[in-house]
Amino acid sequence: MFTGIVEELGSLGSIEHGSDSAVLRINGATVVSDARHGASIAVNGVCLTVVDHDEHGFTVDVMAETLRRSSLAGIAPGDPVNLERVMPADGRFGGHIVQGHVDGTARVLGREPGDRWTVVRIELPHQLSAYVVEKGSITVDGVSLTVASVDEDSFTVSLIPTTLALTTLGHRAVGEPVNLEVDILAKYTERLLAGRLGARSATEEDA
Repeated sequence: MFTGIVEELGSLGSIEHGSDSAVLRINGATVVSDARHGASIAVNGVCLTVVDHDEHGFTVDVMAETLRRSSLAGIAPGDPVNLERVMPADGRFGGHIVQGHVDGTARVLGREPGDRWTVVRIELPHQLSAYVVEKGSITVDGVSLTVASVDEDSFTVSLIPTTLALTTLGHRAVGEPVNLEVDILAKYTERLLAGRLGARSATEEDA
């Protein structure tokens, strides 16, 4: 499990494309300081498994499903990436519960610079809109953020100087894709309520 607190702004060193997969070499010295084979590291919010590493970075395999559902399909050598190791059992819970399972991608629609922050508007895919609420949590490119406002097809987040300087969100231009992961608690709640309402409807029909 992750918390959406980016530890390091790394970069893509190289990419080797297969017919329906890819092998990525990620540069990031901090996140490999205690890495081992099989460890999980979130790359732009995508949970990936370390297959090889040294003191400068690590290598991961990316399958077709991950490429289809995330912005990693369009990544190029030199591109910055947000990196986060899994949270240890005795670690601080700095953000919110993040699984590293991307729900979809969306485009940056606008940026409004403030005195010391920037308000970023991001499109909201219809299939994810039910899980996004004002003042709720959302993960954008692996960064745990609070939803500032939301409407039918977009939402905004306010980025403080630290987020702008130390994550990819400081560089994402209008039109660029970002990875979205909605709050898992909202999805579980929907599933539980759907089961209960369905059972109630069946009971009422039997009666």
